[in-house]
Amino acid sequence: MNTNDKTPLVEKKYLVTFIIVTSLFALWGFANDITNPLVAAFQTLMEISAAKASMIQFAFYGGYATMAIPAALFIRRYSYKTGLLIGLGLYAAGAFLFIPAAALQQFSYFCISLYVLTFGLAFLETTANPFILTLGSKESATRRLNLAQAFNPVGSLSGMAVASLIVLPNLISDSRDASGTLLYPAMSAAEKAQVKLHDLAVIRDPYVAIGLVVLAMAVTIAFTHMPATERAGQKVSVRESLSRLRHNPLYCFGVLTQMFYIAAQIMVWTFIIQYAERLGMTKASAQNYNILAMSLSLTFRFVGTWCMKYVRPSVMLTVFGIGASVCTLGTVVITGMPGLWCLVCISAFMSIMFPSIYGIALNDVSPRDTPIGSAFLVMSIVGGALMPPMQGAVIDMGTVWGMPAVNISYLLPLGCFVIVTLYGLAATRKTAAA
Repeated sequence: MNTNDKTPLVEKKYLVTFIIVTSLFALWGFANDITNPLVAAFQTLMEISAAKASMIQFAFYGGYATMAIPAALFIRRYSYKTGLLIGLGLYAAGAFLFIPAAALQQFSYFCISLYVLTFGLAFLETTANPFILTLGSKESATRRLNLAQAFNPVGSLSGMAVASLIVLPNLISDSRDASGTLLYPAMSAAEKAQVKLHDLAVIRDPYVAIGLVVLAMAVTIAFTHMPATERAGQKVSVRESLSRLRHNPLYCFGVLTQMFYIAAQIMVWTFIIQYAERLGMTKASAQNYNILAMSLSLTFRFVGTWCMKYVRPSVMLTVFGIGASVCTLGTVVITGMPGLWCLVCISAFMSIMFPSIYGIALNDVSPRDTPIGSAFLVMSIVGGALMPPMQGAVIDMGTVWGMPAVNISYLLPLGCFVIVTLYGLAATRKTAAA
């Protein structure tokens, strides 16, 4: 049992800072989940394979891998506030790059735009996650981060709602005849050119809008006092930090686990549309199941955060890992709507995973090593870049072992959830032995 249920989550002197920084979690949630449906949209519009369309995710999460370490080094030299401002600036720049990308109608340019945008997200996550951990006692740090991360699904739901209500229903390329067959592939070259011009503008506009919101948030933070905390401004050798982190088994296992968890999360949410399309749904209808999945994630994040008042985070992570594995297995072996419902239910169990892994991994890390330790945990998000193309390649096969390939493709996230469960068990045993 967790005996720290009376520990305050946030000290009063940090409350305003906590609220402002927590609001940023919704911003990158929006970017994550308005982007996921683009894989299916670009697959149709650009007439490319699922594997190539998933390069959207490779570019998106590759930006994290590229910028996480530079962001950590920057924060070590300057401050959390400066890191937040740089992150917001890069986020806005990437969003505005959608304007020339839509004008030039090149798939690769959209990938570049998302790559730059996620430079900003890497700065924000490398800064905001450890900053939240410092705004109160160490005993309540993981629970505090779970609360802050609960607002990530709020942004995700907003992104999904924009995709479902504004983007996907207005894509002419997704129009179908009475039998449910796509009309776009049979159009003439001239007709396709007009459709592409229209649909890329539809995809562009939400990014431009969020870019303006991000700029407004940057102005707000620029004029807000951000208090110094014990983990800000620590000037220590990177080599010394890496040596200490390397000899921390629970931290190293945590980085590996976070990589596999993010891979599973992106695979579950990215290809839910393809899973539902196989059942005869349009992209817009399929996106509604994504919204339902995210709603479950949001609800169970709050439930899980409350439960952590009484149950250790590592125990919660183990139980939720088992639940996610069972639901994913159902997604693989059950065809039809029951399989889709299993796929939706995975999100309930994913709800606490990212912040719990993050908090557990950094729990025994020295404050002076936190910026570098945080950077590797953010860098591990590269799992979202590496594994979705593998899943897309499986889906492109059509049928595997006599079953729909989209079902079989979910064996990949199943393996990832097994690793998450093992990490929860390892952390629980370490805590019990302490």
